[in-house]
Amino acid sequence: MTSTQQQPQHQTQLPTSAELDAADPLAARRDAFYTPDAGQLTSYLDGNSLGRPLKATAANLASFVHDAWGSRLIRGWDEQWMDEPTLVGDRIGEVTLGAAPGQTTVGDSTSVMLYKMIRAAVDAQPGRDEIIIDRDNFPTDRFIIEGIAKERGAAIKWIAANPASGVRAADLDGLLGERTAVVVLSHVAYRSGYLADAKGITAKVHQAGALMLWDLCHSVGSVPLELDAWGVDLAVGCTYKYLNGGPGSPAFAYVNASQQDRLQQPIWGWMGADNPFGMTEAYRPAQGIRRFITGTPPVLAMQPLKDMVELIASVGMDAVREKSIKLTEYAIALSEELLVPLGAEIVSPRDPAERGSHITVDHPLFAEVTARLWEKGVIPDFRPPHGLRIGLSPLSTSYAEVELGVAAIRDALTELL
Repeated sequence: MTSTQQQPQHQTQLPTSAELDAADPLAARRDAFYTPDAGQLTSYLDGNSLGRPLKATAANLASFVHDAWGSRLIRGWDEQWMDEPTLVGDRIGEVTLGAAPGQTTVGDSTSVMLYKMIRAAVDAQPGRDEIIIDRDNFPTDRFIIEGIAKERGAAIKWIAANPASGVRAADLDGLLGERTAVVVLSHVAYRSGYLADAKGITAKVHQAGALMLWDLCHSVGSVPLELDAWGVDLAVGCTYKYLNGGPGSPAFAYVNASQQDRLQQPIWGWMGADNPFGMTEAYRPAQGIRRFITGTPPVLAMQPLKDMVELIASVGMDAVREKSIKLTEYAIALSEELLVPLGAEIVSPRDPAERGSHITVDHPLFAEVTARLWEKGVIPDFRPPHGLRIGLSPLSTSYAEVELGVAAIRDALTELL
């Protein structure tokens, strides 16, 4: 038995993973997920990058190929598929977003959804030619904004927030003004896991007359959201992390009902027209959320995420959040005991109210450590320059995986020191 498979010994009185798993009310839900063959995986700590598939997904995909696609063929569009983007969007909204029906659609990649929403926000507000974003946001968000600013002659105002503490409402002081068109922030920071005050920041942006867009990629499915109650204008999120839709599964966009007639998305396609099969000479947008659809939606790729949304619905987001907090608390405690004495630094918030479902630990050797761990079936994530991320998907992650994983990080780091 390798060191990564042995039960770690603790110097302090931390509870054991066996004790925590035995007391976990969601433990049985792990059985819903596909389990790799023996020897392929010891500890999966990257659920915030790609969620595990559900066992039911294999059967449901086979059924879709045989029945909805194989038997109904083109009739499927009239029978269901034309409405799939908004039906799936409504269910995501109901279960995970705190969104009433008619405000969420599924279809493009996260990058394309961000482009459409941000560009629409800028175009809808003549005289407002400034976009605000933080410098530590995910590269796609920053790159999309840089491209839109170049296209539209807009200016970018950069928030220089503390990467460990994330963007707070006070960081917008001196940046918001009468020229602000839209503020784009991540609800959970992809590096540190910092959980922003979406309600408070949104209210502050609205006081300046601007629109608020939240990137929900690292929060949807792990943190309860109340987009309607918070007054959020726009939101975009991926579905392959905590919604377990699979590699490259389509993103979703939320557009508050109050903004739908005001905004005109910039990529006009046949599926977003008011009469898709009319083959009309000129484009006229559909009513409501459908106007934010562009081309033919990836119906097949939507099927796996539907399974995960129903699993979340069966337990509720509050239960998911409760376990997320317990998992990250455990990961922090183990890191304090096993990694900090080796020179590592925990760079995620200690207050669970300000933390999503992953933590980041820094060390100059963690790039090499991560590569070694992957070869042994221990899968954390690495983000330059020195950050090792421990991503904990509440419904599929056991405390035993966390304990074994952090012990394996310690062992690999010790070998390199």
